[in-house]
Amino acid sequence: MPVKRVKPVPSDIEIAQAADMLPIRQIMEQLGLVEEDVDLYGKYKAKVHLDVLKKLEGRPQGKYIDVTAITPTPLGEGKTTTTVGLTQAMGSALGKKVMCCIRQPSMGPTFNIKGGAAGGGYSQIIPMEDFNLHLTGDIHAISVAHNLVAAAIDTRMYHESRQSDEALKRRGIPRRLDIDPATITWNRVVDVCDRTLRQIEVGFNDATLRDGSPSPIFPRKTGFDISVASELMAILALATSLRDMRERVGRVVFALDRQGNPISLEDLGVAGAVTVLLKDALMPNLMQTLEGQPAFVHAGPFANIAHGNSSIIADQIALKLADYVVTESGFGADIGMEKFFDIKCRYSGLIPNAVVLVATVRALKMHGGGPKVTPGAPLDKAYTEENLELLEKGLGNLGAHIKNATRFGIPVVVAVNGFTTDTEAELEMVREYALSQGAEDSVVTFHWAEGGDGAAKLAEAVVAACEKPSDFKFLYPLEWSIKEKIEHIAKTIYGADGVSYEPLAEEQIANYEKAGFGKLPICMAKTHLSLSHDPALKGVPTGFTVPVREVRASVGAGFIYPLIGKMSTMPGLATYPAYMKIDIDPETGKIVGLS
Repeated sequence: MPVKRVKPVPSDIEIAQAADMLPIRQIMEQLGLVEEDVDLYGKYKAKVHLDVLKKLEGRPQGKYIDVTAITPTPLGEGKTTTTVGLTQAMGSALGKKVMCCIRQPSMGPTFNIKGGAAGGGYSQIIPMEDFNLHLTGDIHAISVAHNLVAAAIDTRMYHESRQSDEALKRRGIPRRLDIDPATITWNRVVDVCDRTLRQIEVGFNDATLRDGSPSPIFPRKTGFDISVASELMAILALATSLRDMRERVGRVVFALDRQGNPISLEDLGVAGAVTVLLKDALMPNLMQTLEGQPAFVHAGPFANIAHGNSSIIADQIALKLADYVVTESGFGADIGMEKFFDIKCRYSGLIPNAVVLVATVRALKMHGGGPKVTPGAPLDKAYTEENLELLEKGLGNLGAHIKNATRFGIPVVVAVNGFTTDTEAELEMVREYALSQGAEDSVVTFHWAEGGDGAAKLAEAVVAACEKPSDFKFLYPLEWSIKEKIEHIAKTIYGADGVSYEPLAEEQIANYEKAGFGKLPICMAKTHLSLSHDPALKGVPTGFTVPVREVRASVGAGFIYPLIGKMSTMPGLATYPAYMKIDIDPETGKIVGLS
């Protein structure tokens, strides 16, 4: 054990900083990797070369496990903590050769309400500070590459507006793109929550040219997205090789010309430079759990505004290095898990052996109509005392997600993240209900306080589920139209009565079908706080219509991206964000307040 457990359980950062970390070379040795297989980033992390896949191609594939959850609540369900705790249990308690693969957190939530994403308690990825902050710079590379594209777009419009076709050709520009500014879908990005940048105007310029004529720079409305919502982040997560990434970057469509034809980054001439900036970012980052199991931390697309899964590359390599690979899809099974199956698995060709669905008694009580929860305020006794009636009312949300998982044909194990206030009667009610809805098992787990030991029973249930037969199938065929796919997801996964489309969305869908993008999978951008589009609707909402406000085409990443309701691609900061608690001890250099 690299860390000694104590009670009461200290803060996450105190636990992480007390850990006796293994040198990353020792983690490499566990996996059979040598120094030529990696680029070292200090003593405790490394990037693994992609050519390791060629070296390992003769090895059998490990078992593949996806961890998802019920609809999130402010109470927290502990999905990442469960992912890490399950990995530790499989390694420490069961003696399995196991790895976990999780996303790198954006610094937007790290410095906002949510905090970091390294797990929690005695089930964490370490070094926790590196994990939650810059790590090896992958998100910074995304930001720079994305904003290079934004500058290239405005630069091309500037030069085309003031030079003839012949002059452009003399300067190496083969043809005029004739970009229609009104159709540009490429915002700028920054990895900070900043609502004031959601809508901006660029191009203000009262300068004149040398001959005294007005500058052709013109203002236009645009905006900022958070970096992890960039299509380049989605590409990083979905690429299967460097060649595949280069091709995907080239296919990115950022606008239409004035004749209505799509314009790509290849047309713009920036695709090669973008790929160069992302070359090192494509290598997964190797770290470790608190109990010394290897972990890949790679890519960080949000699950509500992107596809919400760590990289295909990390999973491919891990499945050759370990007998069991535990990965995580963002938020509830209606969002991250659906996208995991219908987008990520389509492009990877990898099929999971089991799904772990995380729930808590207190979160289910909230879905049953429990009192409002205010961060920092004491919990109402409805959540800390036995209340079978309230719990029973909330079980439907668990049932909806079990059905969402089993409709893909994969065995499901429910992991009930246990609290000391849960009663035997409450836990048994959850177990009986889960089994009645088609789960293979329902197991209470205490990995937050007890690390791998506390998740041993869950690990046994998951290993058993991996041996069960499966009949994996996608939710929809790609041949369906864009609207057919959107409506099937809304009705089947969310339980909606139907879908409505704003005029802009109708126009965009027609343009994308005409351009030949209609056969791409769908990446719904909607709230994670409800099965519906409305975050206020808890439990299992009915009688609602999903409103599609706008539809974007992420052609390089390989999906169509509908924006549902008020979903924003740039979050805002809370009244009391996490950065107000974060500081550094100037004498020791130790970070404090990070969570």
